[in-house]
This record gives sequence, C-alpha cells and structure tokens, in this order.
Amino acid sequence: MFNASTIWLEQNAPLVNALNVFPVPDGDTGTNMLLTMQAAVREANAISSHHAAEVCAALSRGALLGARGNSGVILSQVLRGFTRGVDKRETLDARGLADALVESAHTAYKGVVKPVEGTILTVIREAGDRAVIAAAQSDDVRVVLKQTLEAARSTVNRTPQLLPVLREAGVVDAGGQGLAIIFEGALKYLNGETLQSKTAQMVAQNLQQLATEVGFGYDIQFHIRGKHLDVENIRDTISAMGESALIVGDETLVKVHIHALNPGDILKYGAEQGPLVNIIIENMQEQYVDFMAGNTADVRVGAENLGAILPHEARVATTASTDTTAGIATIAVAPGEGFAQIFQSLGTSTIVNGGPTMNPSAQDLLNAINSVHAREIILLPNDKNIILAAHQVQQLSDKKVVVVPSCTVPQGLAALLAFNFQGDLDTNVKTMNAALPRIRTLELTHAIRAAQINGIAVQANQPIALLDGELCATGDELGELAIETLRRAGAPENEIITLYYGSQVTPAAAQEMYSRIQHAFPEQEIEVHEGGQPLYPYIISVE
Repeated sequence: MFNASTIWLEQNAPLVNALNVFPVPDGDTGTNMLLTMQAAVREANAISSHHAAEVCAALSRGALLGARGNSGVILSQVLRGFTRGVDKRETLDARGLADALVESAHTAYKGVVKPVEGTILTVIREAGDRAVIAAAQSDDVRVVLKQTLEAARSTVNRTPQLLPVLREAGVVDAGGQGLAIIFEGALKYLNGETLQSKTAQMVAQNLQQLATEVGFGYDIQFHIRGKHLDVENIRDTISAMGESALIVGDETLVKVHIHALNPGDILKYGAEQGPLVNIIIENMQEQYVDFMAGNTADVRVGAENLGAILPHEARVATTASTDTTAGIATIAVAPGEGFAQIFQSLGTSTIVNGGPTMNPSAQDLLNAINSVHAREIILLPNDKNIILAAHQVQQLSDKKVVVVPSCTVPQGLAALLAFNFQGDLDTNVKTMNAALPRIRTLELTHAIRAAQINGIAVQANQPIALLDGELCATGDELGELAIETLRRAGAPENEIITLYYGSQVTPAAAQEMYSRIQHAFPEQEIEVHEGGQPLYPYIISVE
C-alpha cells in the first residue's frame, strides 16, 4: 500500500511543487515529500517481515532519516504517529487503520512548535477523524480509506479559507495536497487499480539512451589561471566541444562551465592554457537517476580521480573536512560552490551541499555530524526549510547537537563570524544566535508564474525580490529592484552591503551590479563574492 502511495506521489509530485505560495523557482514540497516516502519504503522493503508493526516501524525509521524540508519532516512525523497507532498489531483492520491515522495527527501536531491550521496538519487531523467515524460503521478497510481520502480532499479544498496567504496566492496547501495524493495511491492499490511507474531501472535505461542520442553526459566546471589568457579563443574552442557553454573571465582568470559527453578533451585543452583550479565534474545522468531513486549524494569526479585525464602540470584545488576545535565542530549547509568556499575559509568543519533546490535529508546531516570527531556540534541550516530536519537530527545522534536556526546563508555566515574558537558551546550558541537578527537578506530571482502575494501583483518571468523570506517587490530589471529593496531593508542606515552572485551570473555582470549599488549607497562598505547558488542571480545581505 505504501509502495503504491509512493508511486502515485512520484507521478503527481510536479503538481504539488506547482502549489508553492511564492512564485519562486524552488517550489519543492512535492519533491521533498516524495524523497521522504522513497526513503521510508526502501527501509520497509529491506525487511522480510510482513508483521504490520514491524513494517510500520521500518517505514517510520526510513522516513525519519530521509526527511527533507518542512513538508518531509512533518510527513515523517505522520508516519511515526501511524506506527505508534499500529502499536503491536500483526495485521491492520479498519479500526486499526483509523487508530493509526488519529495518532498520526497527534504526533504531527506535537512535532511542530507552532502548528498552523490550513496546512497538512489540518488535513491529517480531519482525515483521521473521518476514519474513526467510518470504522465505526464498516469493518472494510477500503471503505474507511475511501472516506479518509474524501475528507482529506475536502479539507485541502478548504485550506485557502483557513490560511489567508493561500487564499491570496490562489492555491491550496501543497503539503495537504501531497498527503491526499498518498491516500489516493493507497486506495487505488486496495481497489486493484494499476499504477504506472517510472522505476529506477526504466529511468536509467531511458537516460542511457538519451545520453547516447543527445549528449546528456557531464556538467564540467573549472577555472583557468594565467597571465595572458585569450578569453575569446578559449570560449570559441571549448564551446565547440559541448553544449550549454558559459565561458567568462579576463586575462588572468577564466571560468568555464559546459555540458559534454567526454570531459577529458576539455580538461586537457584547459590545462594547456594554464593551471586549473576548482574543478567539478558531475555526471548528470547518474544525478538524475539517483534523484528519482531518492539518493542525492553528489556524483562527482574528485581531484584524486583526475589523474587519468589531466596532464601532470594541471593543479587541482581540493577541500577537506576537519574539526575546527577538539571540542566543537561547526557544520553548515551551502547552496553553491562559492558559498562553500567562504564557509570553509571561516573554519567550518564540514559543508553539506544543499539549499532551496535540494534540501538535504536528515540522513545527510547525520552523516556530516558523524564525519567529525568532535562530540559537540553546532549546525547551521541556512534555509528556513531545512531547520526542521536539522532539529530532527538532534534525536538521531548520540553527540550533543545544537541548531542555530539561520534562515539564510548570510545569517549563517554572520553566526559563524561570531564563533569563538576558545569559547564553550553554550557561550558560542548564545553569541551566534544573537548575530542572526543583525542581518537582513535580500534574494533576487524571476517569478515562475503570475500570482498575487502580500498585495503585490506578479507576472510570470518578472524580476521579484524577497526580503527576509517574504515577497516584497517586483520590477522590470534586477538592478533597479535591488536598489529599491535595499532601501526598504534600511541599507542607508547600515554599514555593510554584501553581494553574492549566482551560478548563472558572469563576473562582469556582478561587477556592474556592484557599481550600481555603490553609486546608490556611496557611504556604505560594499563587498562582492561568488556564491554559486542556482536559481537566485543575487543574494544580498545588509548588516
């Protein structure tokens, strides 16, 4: 039943993603719920038992470790409560199903510090209540689940009446919709309906064929250093070797990004022009297969494996994870290579890759915690949608893990700057928490759809600005929008403005944005750094 639910959610995840309240390009509720469910059923499928309590315990354990984002963490609590409700039952009848759903709601509500009605919480509560009534009238599990699904759908349709932000955005709650889809998949299975599924094997076969036909191979990134680099010639030569090429720079540093079937020739040519640094090679086919299978570990060719394709004179920049002190380690989530390097330069013990486009799972965070020798850990999630998963890890580790709830990457950097290598855990946590409100974060991107949020009308593809996570302005051009929003953020009354540019922004474009901001705020100290984040051309902090 849960396998069927996961298959059905996989087919409908894009629909759930599209229900994101803000029209930003990182709507991932459906993806997070899917990856959480996939982790749950993988754990359940790994055991041979058909005992209901044991199967549910495995589901709960898998969901706990695989939970991603707020929606995934709440779903894991739903499954945890379901397991408690099943208790020691060997089989699950109508009454047992109803009891389990009621306990799902109780556990999910307890797992959220400030429960909000009009969300997945309301959906699971009202669905559980209907299940109890249905089980009192029928001992047929299908009848109970059918009425549970009807209640879930009805509640999902009412969520805009319960939560004003949903009503204004013109969407129902995404998490609630995802839960209704899970119930729907389960009912389809019990009714004997067929569910078409893209299994991991089929996806792998299709992608293998696609790679052969259209060159779906590797994402290749590196920097060339030199003294008299011919940027135009390098651009023309490398662009001819692949697709989606982005080659920018000057006589001393050229940044290369390209997709190609064979990275060897490109790296060899680049090394002939000058020393290579910051080399990243990602197998896009394997990444997508892993993503569909719920495994989001990086698929990269590391520096230690480049000997076969790089000349000896090519230099490769590598990074290592080490404890900052014998007693306390700091772990930070970073959405881009540039941000990762900044965190490492400030002494972060370990970096977890992730952010708006791919929230790390509780297991990812736990692996990072286990990778350091320190017994005391300070965890910086750097995204509001990762905070719940970070707190969940505290229950999974035998180390003392404290979450400093940074909602943005600039907040995380400010917290890390407040870290005292000689201080104890409590003192550091206190000073790092105190640093968070001193930072205001501006994020610039483009709307993926038309919407009405916070009284602001947004058109598809229009530049939009979020200030501390809230949509605050739209405009016709990113530069004007940045300056307008910086004024709203109180830039004239503050001291430092820091500009982090994304993976699709050239250094020249970033320099132009820097100049415009400097002209608008001549009294402020302005810094510019490569963040490397996807989807958001600019993240700007004010402090």
